[in-house]
Amino acid sequence: MALREGALRLNLLASSRNWYKFSSFISVRQLSEKVSSKPESTSSSETVADHLIYTQEHFALKESLRKIIDQEINPHVDQWEAEGKFPAHKVFKILGSAGFLGVNKPVEYGGLGLDFSYSVAVSEELGNIRCGGVPMAIGVQTDMATPALARFGSAELKEEFLLPSIMGDKVACLGVSEVGAGSDVSSIITKAVKKGDEYVINGGKMWTTNGTQADWMCLLANTSDGPPHRNKSLICLPMNLPGVHIARKIDKMGMWSSDTAQVFFDDVRVPCKNIIGQEGMGFTYQMLQFQEERLWAVANIITTLDITIQETIQYTRQRKIFKQPVLYHQTVHFRLAELQTEVELLRSLLYRATALYIKGNDMTKLASMAKLKAGRLARELSDSCLQFWGGMGFTNEVLVSRVYRDSRLLSIGGGADEVMLGIIAKYMDTLPRK
Repeated sequence: MALREGALRLNLLASSRNWYKFSSFISVRQLSEKVSSKPESTSSSETVADHLIYTQEHFALKESLRKIIDQEINPHVDQWEAEGKFPAHKVFKILGSAGFLGVNKPVEYGGLGLDFSYSVAVSEELGNIRCGGVPMAIGVQTDMATPALARFGSAELKEEFLLPSIMGDKVACLGVSEVGAGSDVSSIITKAVKKGDEYVINGGKMWTTNGTQADWMCLLANTSDGPPHRNKSLICLPMNLPGVHIARKIDKMGMWSSDTAQVFFDDVRVPCKNIIGQEGMGFTYQMLQFQEERLWAVANIITTLDITIQETIQYTRQRKIFKQPVLYHQTVHFRLAELQTEVELLRSLLYRATALYIKGNDMTKLASMAKLKAGRLARELSDSCLQFWGGMGFTNEVLVSRVYRDSRLLSIGGGADEVMLGIIAKYMDTLPRK
Protein backbone atom coordinates (compact mmCIF):
# COMPACT_ATOMS: atom_id res chain seq x y z
CA MET A 1 0.00 0.00 0.00
CA ALA A 2 1.28 3.47 -0.85
CA LEU A 3 2.49 5.54 2.05
CA ARG A 4 0.30 8.40 3.22
CA GLU A 5 1.42 11.39 5.23
CA GLY A 6 2.32 10.28 8.71
CA ALA A 7 1.46 6.65 8.05
CA LEU A 8 4.88 5.37 9.07
CA ARG A 9 5.57 7.64 12.03
CA LEU A 10 6.88 5.06 14.45
CA ASN A 11 8.99 4.99 17.57
CA LEU A 12 12.42 3.71 16.61
CA LEU A 13 13.76 0.69 18.45
CA ALA A 14 15.67 1.39 21.64
CA SER A 15 18.86 -0.45 20.75
CA SER A 16 21.72 2.02 20.39
CA ARG A 17 23.34 -0.28 17.82
CA ASN A 18 20.34 -0.54 15.52
CA TRP A 19 18.30 2.61 15.99
CA TYR A 20 18.52 6.28 16.82
CA LYS A 21 15.65 7.54 18.97
CA PHE A 22 13.50 10.11 17.23
CA SER A 23 9.87 9.39 18.05
CA SER A 24 8.61 11.41 15.10
CA PHE A 25 10.94 9.88 12.51
CA ILE A 26 9.78 7.42 9.90
CA SER A 27 11.22 3.96 10.40
CA VAL A 28 13.23 3.70 7.21
CA ARG A 29 13.81 0.00 7.73
CA GLN A 30 10.07 -0.64 7.81
CA LEU A 31 9.84 1.65 4.82
CA SER A 32 12.12 -0.69 2.88
CA GLU A 33 9.72 -3.55 3.58
CA LYS A 34 6.84 -1.46 2.24
CA VAL A 35 8.80 -0.72 -0.94
CA SER A 36 9.63 -4.37 -1.56
CA SER A 37 5.92 -5.22 -1.41
CA LYS A 38 5.33 -3.23 -4.65
CA PRO A 39 3.22 -0.28 -3.51
CA GLU A 40 0.18 0.87 -5.44
CA SER A 41 0.39 3.76 -7.87
CA THR A 42 0.73 7.18 -6.27
CA SER A 43 -0.06 9.13 -9.42
CA SER A 44 -2.83 11.00 -7.59
CA SER A 45 -0.16 12.84 -5.61
CA GLU A 46 0.88 16.04 -7.31
CA THR A 47 4.28 15.94 -5.61
CA VAL A 48 5.04 12.44 -6.83
CA ALA A 49 3.63 13.02 -10.30
CA ASP A 50 6.10 15.86 -10.81
CA HIS A 51 9.07 13.49 -10.55
CA LEU A 52 10.36 10.87 -12.94
CA ILE A 53 11.81 8.41 -10.44
CA TYR A 54 10.42 9.25 -6.99
CA THR A 55 7.44 7.70 -5.22
CA GLN A 56 5.82 8.52 -1.90
CA GLU A 57 8.35 6.20 -0.30
CA HIS A 58 11.21 8.34 -1.58
CA PHE A 59 9.64 11.47 -0.16
CA ALA A 60 8.97 9.76 3.17
CA LEU A 61 12.65 8.81 3.32
CA LYS A 62 13.70 12.38 2.52
CA GLU A 63 11.36 13.82 5.14
CA SER A 64 12.80 11.59 7.84
CA LEU A 65 16.37 12.49 6.90
CA ARG A 66 15.52 16.20 6.84
CA LYS A 67 14.56 16.05 10.52
CA ILE A 68 17.96 14.64 11.42
CA ILE A 69 19.68 17.32 9.35
CA ASP A 70 17.70 20.12 11.00
CA GLN A 71 18.12 18.80 14.54
CA GLU A 72 21.52 17.12 14.60
CA ILE A 73 23.66 18.64 11.84
CA ASN A 74 22.79 22.17 10.70
CA PRO A 75 22.88 23.70 14.22
CA HIS A 76 26.56 22.72 14.43
CA VAL A 77 27.78 23.37 10.88
CA ASP A 78 29.25 26.82 11.56
CA GLN A 79 31.23 25.47 14.49
CA TRP A 80 32.52 22.51 12.47
CA GLU A 81 33.50 24.80 9.61
CA ALA A 82 35.46 27.01 12.01
CA GLU A 83 37.17 23.98 13.58
CA GLY A 84 37.99 22.44 10.20
CA LYS A 85 36.52 19.08 11.17
CA PHE A 86 33.21 17.51 12.08
CA PRO A 87 32.72 14.56 14.48
CA ALA A 88 32.35 11.83 11.86
CA HIS A 89 31.82 8.94 14.28
CA LYS A 90 29.04 10.77 16.12
CA VAL A 91 27.25 11.95 12.99
CA PHE A 92 27.65 8.64 11.17
CA LYS A 93 26.29 6.72 14.15
CA ILE A 94 23.16 8.87 14.13
CA LEU A 95 22.69 8.37 10.39
CA GLY A 96 23.61 4.69 10.48
CA SER A 97 21.27 3.89 13.36
CA ALA A 98 18.42 5.50 11.41
CA GLY A 99 19.29 3.49 8.27
CA PHE A 100 20.69 6.22 6.01
CA LEU A 101 24.18 4.84 5.40
CA GLY A 102 23.09 1.80 3.43
CA VAL A 103 19.77 2.40 1.73
CA ASN A 104 20.81 0.41 -1.35
CA LYS A 105 23.07 -2.07 0.45
CA PRO A 106 22.19 -5.71 1.26
CA VAL A 107 19.73 -6.25 4.10
CA GLU A 108 21.85 -9.04 5.58
CA TYR A 109 24.60 -6.50 6.27
CA GLY A 110 22.42 -3.80 7.77
CA GLY A 111 21.24 -2.11 4.58
CA LEU A 112 17.70 -1.47 3.39
CA GLY A 113 18.05 -3.38 0.11
CA LEU A 114 16.46 -0.60 -1.96
CA ASP A 115 17.52 0.45 -5.44
CA PHE A 116 19.96 3.24 -6.25
CA SER A 117 17.20 5.81 -6.75
CA TYR A 118 16.85 5.89 -2.96
CA SER A 119 20.54 6.74 -2.63
CA VAL A 120 19.96 9.59 -5.06
CA ALA A 121 17.04 10.79 -2.93
CA VAL A 122 19.22 10.67 0.19
CA SER A 123 21.98 12.57 -1.58
CA GLU A 124 19.53 15.25 -2.70
CA GLU A 125 18.28 15.67 0.85
CA LEU A 126 21.81 15.91 2.21
CA GLY A 127 22.13 18.98 0.02
CA ASN A 128 20.12 20.78 2.70
CA ILE A 129 23.17 20.62 4.98
CA ARG A 130 24.54 24.14 4.97
CA CYS A 131 28.05 23.25 3.89
CA GLY A 132 29.64 20.93 1.37
CA GLY A 133 32.11 19.14 3.62
CA VAL A 134 29.73 17.06 5.72
CA PRO A 135 27.64 15.74 2.81
CA MET A 136 30.83 14.88 0.91
CA ALA A 137 32.13 12.88 3.88
CA ILE A 138 28.83 11.01 4.10
CA GLY A 139 28.93 10.32 0.37
CA VAL A 140 32.39 8.79 0.69
CA GLN A 141 30.98 6.39 3.27
CA THR A 142 27.87 5.43 1.31
CA ASP A 143 28.67 5.69 -2.39
CA MET A 144 32.43 5.89 -2.86
CA ALA A 145 34.24 3.56 -0.46
CA THR A 146 31.64 0.79 -0.08
CA PRO A 147 29.87 -0.01 -3.42
CA ALA A 148 32.58 -2.40 -4.64
CA LEU A 149 32.76 -4.09 -1.24
CA ALA A 150 29.00 -4.60 -1.21
CA ARG A 151 29.00 -5.94 -4.77
CA PHE A 152 32.18 -8.03 -4.95
CA GLY A 153 33.50 -8.50 -1.41
CA SER A 154 33.54 -11.79 0.46
CA ALA A 155 31.04 -12.47 3.22
CA GLU A 156 33.85 -12.21 5.75
CA LEU A 157 34.92 -8.77 4.48
CA LYS A 158 31.35 -7.53 4.43
CA GLU A 159 30.88 -8.63 8.02
CA GLU A 160 34.08 -6.94 9.14
CA PHE A 161 33.91 -3.70 7.15
CA LEU A 162 30.58 -3.19 5.36
CA LEU A 163 28.22 -3.97 8.24
CA PRO A 164 29.82 -1.57 10.76
CA SER A 165 30.09 1.10 8.04
CA ILE A 166 26.38 0.85 7.29
CA MET A 167 25.52 0.92 11.00
CA GLY A 168 27.76 3.93 11.57
CA ASP A 169 30.17 2.10 13.86
CA LYS A 170 33.12 2.55 11.51
CA VAL A 171 34.18 5.47 9.31
CA ALA A 172 35.48 4.64 5.84
CA CYS A 173 37.74 6.49 3.44
CA LEU A 174 38.75 5.90 -0.17
CA GLY A 175 42.42 5.65 -1.13
CA VAL A 176 42.76 6.25 -4.87
CA SER A 177 44.36 9.62 -5.66
CA GLU A 178 48.08 10.15 -5.17
CA VAL A 179 50.39 13.14 -5.46
CA GLY A 180 51.09 12.29 -9.10
CA ALA A 181 47.88 10.46 -9.93
CA GLY A 182 44.47 12.03 -9.50
CA SER A 183 42.06 11.75 -12.39
CA ASP A 184 44.54 9.42 -14.15
CA VAL A 185 43.85 6.45 -11.91
CA SER A 186 45.91 4.07 -14.05
CA SER A 187 49.14 5.85 -13.09
CA ILE A 188 49.04 5.23 -9.31
CA ILE A 189 52.30 3.83 -7.91
CA THR A 190 51.29 2.49 -4.47
CA LYS A 191 52.25 -1.18 -4.42
CA ALA A 192 50.93 -4.20 -2.53
CA VAL A 193 53.42 -7.06 -2.86
CA LYS A 194 52.25 -10.53 -1.89
CA LYS A 195 54.40 -12.27 0.69
CA GLY A 196 52.93 -15.51 1.94
CA ASP A 197 49.36 -14.91 3.01
CA GLU A 198 49.85 -11.14 3.30
CA TYR A 199 50.26 -8.06 1.11
CA VAL A 200 53.05 -5.67 2.06
CA ILE A 201 51.95 -2.16 1.08
CA ASN A 202 54.19 0.82 0.37
CA GLY A 203 53.29 4.18 -1.08
CA GLY A 204 50.86 6.92 -0.23
CA LYS A 205 47.49 8.52 -0.92
CA MET A 206 46.48 12.15 -1.28
CA TRP A 207 43.19 14.06 -0.88
CA THR A 208 41.79 11.35 1.39
CA THR A 209 38.38 12.50 2.65
CA ASN A 210 37.70 11.31 6.23
CA GLY A 211 41.39 10.40 6.32
CA THR A 212 42.19 11.61 9.84
CA GLN A 213 39.16 9.89 11.39
CA ALA A 214 38.71 6.77 9.25
CA ASP A 215 38.77 3.27 10.72
CA TRP A 216 39.44 1.64 7.36
CA MET A 217 40.35 2.51 3.80
CA CYS A 218 39.16 1.07 0.52
CA LEU A 219 42.64 1.13 -1.01
CA LEU A 220 43.51 0.88 -4.70
CA ALA A 221 47.04 -0.48 -5.14
CA ASN A 222 49.17 -2.21 -7.77
CA THR A 223 49.30 -5.90 -6.94
CA SER A 224 51.33 -6.96 -10.00
CA ASP A 225 53.54 -5.54 -12.76
CA GLY A 226 51.02 -6.21 -15.51
CA PRO A 227 49.17 -3.73 -17.74
CA PRO A 228 47.99 -0.65 -15.76
CA HIS A 229 44.31 -1.48 -16.19
CA ARG A 230 44.75 -5.08 -15.04
CA ASN A 231 47.36 -4.92 -12.29
CA LYS A 232 45.38 -3.16 -9.58
CA SER A 233 43.28 -4.44 -6.72
CA LEU A 234 40.98 -2.96 -4.11
CA ILE A 235 41.95 -3.86 -0.54
CA CYS A 236 40.19 -3.27 2.79
CA LEU A 237 42.91 -1.71 4.91
CA PRO A 238 42.42 -1.03 8.65
CA MET A 239 43.85 2.41 9.40
CA ASN A 240 45.27 1.38 12.81
CA LEU A 241 47.82 -1.03 11.34
CA PRO A 242 51.54 -0.46 11.97
CA GLY A 243 53.07 1.54 9.14
CA VAL A 244 49.99 3.63 8.34
CA HIS A 245 50.96 7.27 8.84
CA ILE A 246 48.62 10.27 8.64
CA ALA A 247 51.15 12.79 7.35
CA ARG A 248 48.97 15.87 7.61
CA LYS A 249 45.50 17.30 7.49
CA ILE A 250 45.34 19.35 4.28
CA ASP A 251 44.30 23.00 4.45
CA LYS A 252 41.79 23.48 1.63
CA MET A 253 40.11 26.39 -0.15
CA GLY A 254 36.68 24.98 0.69
CA MET A 255 35.01 21.95 2.27
CA TRP A 256 36.46 23.14 5.57
CA SER A 257 34.43 20.84 7.83
CA SER A 258 35.65 17.74 6.00
CA ASP A 259 39.02 16.44 7.13
CA THR A 260 41.25 15.63 4.16
CA ALA A 261 44.49 13.77 4.77
CA GLN A 262 47.71 12.77 3.12
CA VAL A 263 48.48 9.17 4.09
CA PHE A 264 51.69 7.15 3.76
CA PHE A 265 52.17 3.38 3.92
CA ASP A 266 55.47 1.95 5.17
CA ASP A 267 55.58 -1.85 4.94
CA VAL A 268 51.94 -2.15 5.99
CA ARG A 269 50.91 -5.80 6.20
CA VAL A 270 47.36 -6.75 5.27
CA PRO A 271 45.96 -10.30 4.98
CA CYS A 272 45.42 -11.42 1.39
CA LYS A 273 41.83 -12.22 2.31
CA ASN A 274 41.23 -8.46 2.58
CA ILE A 275 41.23 -8.09 -1.19
CA ILE A 276 37.84 -7.15 -2.66
CA GLY A 277 36.75 -9.58 -5.36
CA GLN A 278 39.44 -10.78 -7.74
CA GLU A 279 43.04 -9.69 -7.76
CA GLY A 280 43.77 -7.46 -10.74
CA MET A 281 40.17 -6.27 -11.08
CA GLY A 282 40.59 -3.19 -8.91
CA PHE A 283 40.67 -0.69 -11.76
CA THR A 284 37.42 -2.06 -13.17
CA TYR A 285 35.77 -2.11 -9.74
CA GLN A 286 36.88 1.46 -9.08
CA MET A 287 35.48 2.66 -12.41
CA LEU A 288 32.14 1.14 -11.39
CA GLN A 289 32.36 2.90 -8.02
CA PHE A 290 33.02 6.17 -9.83
CA GLN A 291 29.68 5.97 -11.61
CA GLU A 292 27.71 5.91 -8.36
CA GLU A 293 30.02 8.57 -6.92
CA ARG A 294 29.38 10.90 -9.86
CA LEU A 295 25.62 10.52 -9.78
CA TRP A 296 25.67 10.99 -6.01
CA ALA A 297 27.64 14.22 -6.39
CA VAL A 298 25.22 15.57 -8.99
CA ALA A 299 22.20 14.79 -6.82
CA ASN A 300 23.81 16.46 -3.82
CA ILE A 301 24.71 19.71 -5.58
CA ILE A 302 21.26 20.13 -7.16
CA THR A 303 19.59 20.84 -3.82
CA THR A 304 22.39 23.24 -2.88
CA LEU A 305 21.94 25.12 -6.16
CA ASP A 306 18.19 25.38 -5.61
CA ILE A 307 18.75 26.79 -2.12
CA THR A 308 21.37 29.25 -3.37
CA ILE A 309 18.95 30.63 -5.97
CA GLN A 310 16.10 30.91 -3.47
CA GLU A 311 18.21 32.70 -0.86
CA THR A 312 19.52 35.03 -3.54
CA ILE A 313 15.96 35.86 -4.57
CA GLN A 314 15.04 36.63 -0.98
CA TYR A 315 18.08 38.84 -0.43
CA THR A 316 17.82 40.75 -3.71
CA ARG A 317 14.13 41.36 -3.08
CA GLN A 318 15.07 43.14 0.17
CA ARG A 319 18.29 44.85 -0.92
CA LYS A 320 17.74 48.09 -2.81
CA ILE A 321 19.90 49.88 -5.34
CA PHE A 322 18.94 52.94 -7.34
CA LYS A 323 15.71 53.17 -5.32
CA GLN A 324 14.38 49.71 -6.20
CA PRO A 325 15.05 46.13 -5.14
CA VAL A 326 18.02 44.55 -6.86
CA LEU A 327 15.74 41.72 -7.98
CA TYR A 328 13.64 44.11 -10.06
CA HIS A 329 16.52 44.90 -12.39
CA GLN A 330 16.05 42.85 -15.53
CA THR A 331 19.65 41.65 -15.63
CA VAL A 332 19.10 40.06 -12.21
CA HIS A 333 15.74 38.33 -12.56
CA PHE A 334 16.53 37.22 -16.12
CA ARG A 335 19.84 35.74 -14.96
CA LEU A 336 18.18 33.87 -12.10
CA ALA A 337 15.60 32.53 -14.55
CA GLU A 338 18.38 31.24 -16.79
CA LEU A 339 20.16 29.58 -13.88
CA GLN A 340 17.01 27.89 -12.58
CA THR A 341 16.37 26.55 -16.07
CA GLU A 342 19.87 25.07 -16.13
CA VAL A 343 19.28 23.41 -12.76
CA GLU A 344 16.06 21.82 -14.02
CA LEU A 345 17.83 20.49 -17.12
CA LEU A 346 20.54 18.98 -14.93
CA ARG A 347 17.90 17.41 -12.69
CA SER A 348 16.24 15.74 -15.67
CA LEU A 349 19.58 14.37 -16.86
CA LEU A 350 20.28 12.98 -13.38
CA TYR A 351 16.90 11.27 -13.19
CA ARG A 352 17.28 9.75 -16.64
CA ALA A 353 20.75 8.40 -15.82
CA THR A 354 19.46 7.01 -12.52
CA ALA A 355 16.47 5.35 -14.18
CA LEU A 356 18.79 3.63 -16.66
CA TYR A 357 21.21 2.58 -13.94
CA ILE A 358 18.62 0.88 -11.74
CA LYS A 359 17.45 -1.07 -14.80
CA GLY A 360 20.93 -2.42 -15.34
CA ASN A 361 21.98 -0.24 -18.26
CA ASP A 362 25.40 1.27 -18.84
CA MET A 363 25.00 4.96 -18.09
CA THR A 364 28.68 5.90 -18.05
CA LYS A 365 28.18 8.52 -20.76
CA LEU A 366 25.16 10.12 -19.09
CA ALA A 367 26.79 10.06 -15.66
CA SER A 368 29.86 11.74 -17.12
CA MET A 369 27.69 14.34 -18.85
CA ALA A 370 25.81 15.03 -15.63
CA LYS A 371 29.03 15.32 -13.62
CA LEU A 372 30.54 17.68 -16.22
CA LYS A 373 27.46 19.87 -16.31
CA ALA A 374 27.07 19.89 -12.52
CA GLY A 375 30.63 21.10 -11.95
CA ARG A 376 30.39 23.86 -14.51
CA LEU A 377 26.93 24.96 -13.45
CA ALA A 378 27.95 25.06 -9.79
CA ARG A 379 30.77 27.44 -10.65
CA GLU A 380 28.59 29.59 -12.89
CA LEU A 381 25.62 29.74 -10.55
CA SER A 382 27.54 30.42 -7.34
CA ASP A 383 29.56 33.15 -9.04
CA SER A 384 26.47 34.86 -10.49
CA CYS A 385 24.51 34.68 -7.25
CA LEU A 386 27.44 35.89 -5.17
CA GLN A 387 27.67 38.93 -7.45
CA PHE A 388 24.06 39.84 -6.67
CA TRP A 389 24.80 39.75 -2.93
CA GLY A 390 27.36 42.53 -3.40
CA GLY A 391 29.70 43.08 -0.47
CA MET A 392 27.81 40.57 1.69
CA GLY A 393 28.65 37.87 -0.83
CA PHE A 394 32.33 38.45 -0.16
CA THR A 395 31.92 37.65 3.53
CA ASN A 396 31.81 34.31 5.30
CA GLU A 397 28.49 35.23 6.89
CA VAL A 398 26.25 34.00 4.08
CA LEU A 399 25.72 30.61 2.46
CA VAL A 400 26.47 31.76 -1.07
CA SER A 401 30.14 32.41 -0.27
CA ARG A 402 30.45 28.93 1.25
CA VAL A 403 28.82 27.39 -1.83
CA TYR A 404 31.23 29.37 -4.02
CA ARG A 405 34.21 27.84 -2.18
CA ASP A 406 32.89 24.33 -1.68
CA SER A 407 31.36 23.70 -5.10
CA ARG A 408 34.60 24.43 -6.94
CA LEU A 409 35.73 20.92 -6.04
CA LEU A 410 32.99 19.36 -8.16
CA SER A 411 34.89 20.03 -11.40
CA ILE A 412 38.01 18.40 -9.95
CA GLY A 413 37.12 15.55 -7.56
CA GLY A 414 35.81 12.22 -8.81
CA GLY A 415 37.25 12.89 -12.25
CA ALA A 416 38.06 16.36 -13.58
CA ASP A 417 35.96 18.05 -16.27
CA GLU A 418 38.58 17.16 -18.85
CA VAL A 419 38.34 13.47 -17.94
CA MET A 420 34.55 13.63 -18.26
CA LEU A 421 34.95 15.17 -21.72
CA GLY A 422 37.31 12.36 -22.69
CA ILE A 423 34.82 9.71 -21.56
CA ILE A 424 31.98 11.40 -23.42
CA ALA A 425 34.09 11.72 -26.56
CA LYS A 426 35.00 8.03 -26.31
CA TYR A 427 31.33 7.05 -26.22
CA MET A 428 30.68 9.40 -29.15
CA ASP A 429 33.54 7.71 -31.07
CA THR A 430 35.19 11.06 -31.73
CA LEU A 431 38.57 10.46 -30.08
CA PRO A 432 41.55 10.47 -32.47
CA ARG A 433 42.58 7.01 -33.62
CA LYS A 434 45.95 5.82 -32.39
